[in-house]
Amino acid sequence: MYHEINGDLTVDGQKFALVVSRFNEFITSKLESGAVEALVRHGCDEGNITCVRVPGAFELPFAARKVAESGRYDAIICLGCVIRGQTSHFEYVAGEAARGIAQVGVSTGVPTTFGVITADTLEQAVERAGAKCGNKGADAALSAIELVNVVRQLSSAQ
Repeated sequence: MYHEINGDLTVDGQKFALVVSRFNEFITSKLESGAVEALVRHGCDEGNITCVRVPGAFELPFAARKVAESGRYDAIICLGCVIRGQTSHFEYVAGEAARGIAQVGVSTGVPTTFGVITADTLEQAVERAGAKCGNKGADAALSAIELVNVVRQLSSAQ
């Protein structure tokens, strides 16, 4: 029989950092609210949540890396919104944000989740920030909780 490790959705004193883009703030503020609500609902004390604001989604990986290097947080939740425009700017920003955020988690060992909406239209972004399609900020927070608990189990299994 094999051994299985699953992270649960219980917060027990862990500290979380939200790194939130100010660009498209009417969307990212909803993602932030969803993330905080999800963390608190699963047992996180609001005093264990820190929010770091950055100009846009492109800057999320840099700030997330600095947060991870501080050693003060168990997980980092990156929140942003990139809406397609008339130029190729969307692909560059969205792609680099995704790549950079993934790299932070892999290179630092601190769970880092991707709560960045990449949408073709404003309507799609609104739907993913708490309307028809749920709240991607809450989803990213739940992933962070689960990853923190997986890491704890892996660390104690040694």
